Amino acid sequence: QVQLVESGGGLVQAGGSLRLSCAASGSMFGIAAMGWYRQSPGKQREWVARITNDGSTNYVDSVKGRFSISRDNAKNTVYLQMNSLKPEDTAVYYCNAIRVVGGVYEYWGQGTQVTVSS
Repeated sequence: QVQLVESGGGLVQAGGSLRLSCAASGSMFGIAAMGWYRQSPGKQREWVARITNDGSTNYVDSVKGRFSISRDNAKNTVYLQMNSLKPEDTAVYYCNAIRVVGGVYEYWGQGTQVTVSS
């Protein structure tokens, strides 16, 4: 099992920045990638960014150039630096981890609210 705990959400004005953190605990064996998703009221959960074990990163088009995902392997923590925030970035942000040993397993955090005011 992997436990994920997000932090760093809050209220920020448009154009501002926030940094989300996701601290992972438990067995990290076989965890191939970690990432961030978000969900706004009335919308489906949307993938935002991913970082793999080799450090490769990918982003949804709407955040490219504004968001940056990184990881600190020593701390088992993944970060999402969010700059130039827009009201449409308002959502609950969820951390995700994927294990690919003996099948594919996904783990989720409880989410952290990000609210961007105009």
